[in-house]
Amino acid sequence: GHGKDDPIADYWFARAQGKLSGFIQNPAYVLRRTQKSDTSDAAQIRRAAAYHRQSKLQPALAAIDAVLAHRPDDAYAMDLKGQILLESREFSRAVTAYSKAVDLAPKEPLILGGYGRALLAQGGGGNLKTALSVLEKAAARDGQDPALLRDLAVAYAKSGNNGMASLVTAERYAMLGKMKDAGVHATRAAGLLPRGSPGWQRAQDVLSAAETANRSKN
Repeated sequence: GHGKDDPIADYWFARAQGKLSGFIQNPAYVLRRTQKSDTSDAAQIRRAAAYHRQSKLQPALAAIDAVLAHRPDDAYAMDLKGQILLESREFSRAVTAYSKAVDLAPKEPLILGGYGRALLAQGGGGNLKTALSVLEKAAARDGQDPALLRDLAVAYAKSGNNGMASLVTAERYAMLGKMKDAGVHATRAAGLLPRGSPGWQRAQDVLSAAETANRSKN
């Protein structure tokens, strides 16, 4: 249904709006405008984002934890907690929050991407291995996110797989319309990856797209 008879849609819309205004508008203004008495999830999420932007980790966590207290299975609230912790450089706590979020929403590419980013930030061999498989899974579900592809390239490079790092970088540039850069990295990838392998094949695709773009310019 539409409008007033769909409380669930209204709830999620208010939350999305809260998160957006918390991240985009002046944080002091957001906090002033949010009534102390308003303890709705949308208000808490707006508060969490605004406090986070003021680098006030404790109040930001208190606000998001208030949502998780009565919605412990809420993957998106858990994902926001992970983001706040990761951007506050609390890497091991971020990994814990994101891994819970992934358990709750195993197919959500943005949540997988956040988990992979947190694992990369925390570092260490086991984490790198997990990060790579998590980021590959995220990219397979949504290969259109340049930030995700940048993280995946970092994970490949740190794993010593420079061919795949170059390929993913080439694909990221192609997606951003930077065909000249895409061609440079695709050429490097094609030279490093086993001839005829799926990665090599993907590098050929980027190269032919780069050539086509180049021809149409001249």
